[in-house]
Amino acid sequence: MNVSGNRFVIFITAFILFIAGIGLNLSVGASHISFAAALKSLVVLDHSKEQLIITTLRLPRTLIAVFVGANLAVAGALMQAMSRNPLASPQLFGVNAGASLAVVASIVLFPHLNAFSSVGFALIGAATGGFIVYSFSSSGGMTPVKLALIGMAVHLFLSSFTQGIIILNESAGDVLYWMTGAIDGSNWQDVSVVLPFTIIGIGLAVIFSGAVSILGLGDETAKGLGQNTKGIKALVSILILILAGSSVAVAGPIGFVGLMVPHIVRKLAGENYKFVIPFTALFGALLLVYADVLARFIAFPYESPVGIVTAVLGTPFFLYLARKERNSR
Repeated sequence: MNVSGNRFVIFITAFILFIAGIGLNLSVGASHISFAAALKSLVVLDHSKEQLIITTLRLPRTLIAVFVGANLAVAGALMQAMSRNPLASPQLFGVNAGASLAVVASIVLFPHLNAFSSVGFALIGAATGGFIVYSFSSSGGMTPVKLALIGMAVHLFLSSFTQGIIILNESAGDVLYWMTGAIDGSNWQDVSVVLPFTIIGIGLAVIFSGAVSILGLGDETAKGLGQNTKGIKALVSILILILAGSSVAVAGPIGFVGLMVPHIVRKLAGENYKFVIPFTALFGALLLVYADVLARFIAFPYESPVGIVTAVLGTPFFLYLARKERNSR
């Protein structure tokens, strides 16, 4: 089977698993609802208890898992292409921590701001965190290990400020659970907030995926092929902030999705970002949908943050990549 055939089989298989994961997400919970009843609740208006649970609680939560998973995965893929660093991700670049600090600070300083305004603060915080990590790690040449050390240092530094704000301000106490990366309290307002950023961010990433592929070859090669490297990097940076910042604003700092998924996709679908971007969006949504299902069994019937599951999966993956990169050097 040729490469195109392999990609088609992989995509169809992932899509089937994705649909099954959505069915599980709508069915599994403190009140079990069969897949048939969940599907009926989406298409037939009967005002039943099952329909109320599906439409007001589980469907918006599932959609947030889909959008946030896709956003974080694509943001990670763009970061790795732009920096040509296999360990680059929204978490290691300080983007998640910066966005979280800005959101929590906005809750304390401006408690009456709406959800769209919190996204604005998240974008500013994400840009600040990313700029700090990039400035320190690029000084003297960026290496994967250097990025990992500086990224985690900045992440912990910004997170400590966030925790301090929460401890010193009772009004911010409710976001402590959110800080672990949680989507179980998601509602339709959260969906309406993140959806336009998802469409714009992933849509533009797909449109400019060819330029991103060339950018991944290195600045000199990209310039030789006629690419405006500074313009492409500026656009990619904006897309990363849009995707990661909006996701953190509605779901908290969910880690490791942007690190794991791009590596898995490139292994399965190749290095061409015309395929990597859409595959990454699908696999990111797939990962977070199933992670959310697993999170419900940690302390069943009580809810647990989905960030716990991604951390359990992502930590050994990160250590594996770091060790592999060190050995290759």
